[in-house]
Amino acid sequence: MQIKVDKDLCTSCETCIASCPYEAIVLQEGKAFVNEYCQICRICLSVCPEGAIKEVADAQDSKDSVKDISAYKGVMVFAEQREGKVSQVAYELLSAGRRLADKLSVELFAVLLGAQESEANELIKWGADKVYLCADSALTSFNDEPYTDIVSKVITDHKPEIVLTGATAIGRSFFPRVAARLHAGLTADCTSLEIEDGGRNLLAIRPAFGGNIMATIMCPDTRPQMATVRPKVMKKCACSTCHTGTIVNIDIPANGKCRTKVLETAKDADFCSINIQEAEVIVSGGRGLGNPKGFEMLKELAELVNGTLGASRAAVDEGWIPYNHQVGQTGKTVCPKIYIACGISGAVQHMVGMQSSDIIIAINKNAEAPIFNIANYGIVGDLYEIVPMLIKRIKEERG
Repeated sequence: MQIKVDKDLCTSCETCIASCPYEAIVLQEGKAFVNEYCQICRICLSVCPEGAIKEVADAQDSKDSVKDISAYKGVMVFAEQREGKVSQVAYELLSAGRRLADKLSVELFAVLLGAQESEANELIKWGADKVYLCADSALTSFNDEPYTDIVSKVITDHKPEIVLTGATAIGRSFFPRVAARLHAGLTADCTSLEIEDGGRNLLAIRPAFGGNIMATIMCPDTRPQMATVRPKVMKKCACSTCHTGTIVNIDIPANGKCRTKVLETAKDADFCSINIQEAEVIVSGGRGLGNPKGFEMLKELAELVNGTLGASRAAVDEGWIPYNHQVGQTGKTVCPKIYIACGISGAVQHMVGMQSSDIIIAINKNAEAPIFNIANYGIVGDLYEIVPMLIKRIKEERG
């Protein structure tokens, strides 16, 4: 939809200009004009005394309104790769995609750009029935424009009803472009994916209003239904060497545009040394530590259990520990084998980022802390008494 001004009715009273919160209405040649900043909030529709501002359907809307969504079948996963190796989030999404595809009785296929056929074979072992592979070395380093062109073309040609990718820096960068180009709905940062009972609509579940509620979002009128999913939210299924599939080689579209070229990629040294998303054991501290020295004690415990340090947003905001340790909605989503929460009350925003951990151990002096609702094991008490006891016992067991 678009907001348009009927110039024959406009009297240049400027009432609409004052009402627009986005500064999207200006005077142009003595008449009101709606520019590219319009967010379709529709406030101006009710304030114009002459009724000169109207909401109209554009050509694409008309096209979409008659689109046969029944022509769309299948589940597609964009398999992100870094330095030629498929990222773990791709395998997680294949597990989720396999479950959705089986429920819909359709094919699961993946799109892989900039990697070799050996990596495409790995995707088949993890559940893909078909892999569309573009092994062009120009795609090894991520670039918005060619990625958007290729993925959009695959979707247009093969019409999947559901399209998934990771809510990573790459996924968040180019997937909105694909959705905008296809006029499709996109739900970001999902934590759960389901299929509507008795239907084929994707139920994309994600935190909303600062993590205080979980919203279920549907796109019933357009296809494909697109979603990005945070890494470590979905559990990987088992790899099967018996699963078979096909690899289809594709090329960069001849009419594709690429105005930029990646010359060099620089790695963040802190990110490389501290990647809590890959840790199998995480010892996290929150505001309950009371001061930054508490993390020195937690670090000792983490080292004893071959783990790494995590933190709640409250601890990071206090400046007690760097941001790259933060777990939660505004930090990293993790799924370790063991997550030890020390002095963390369990705000929804934090629990969203760690609730899929295999085992959760909570230490808090408040017996009513929400963290205990999801913990496998809970200890009510002073962490400055309990953690030293744990450290001492582990040292004794190790001699």
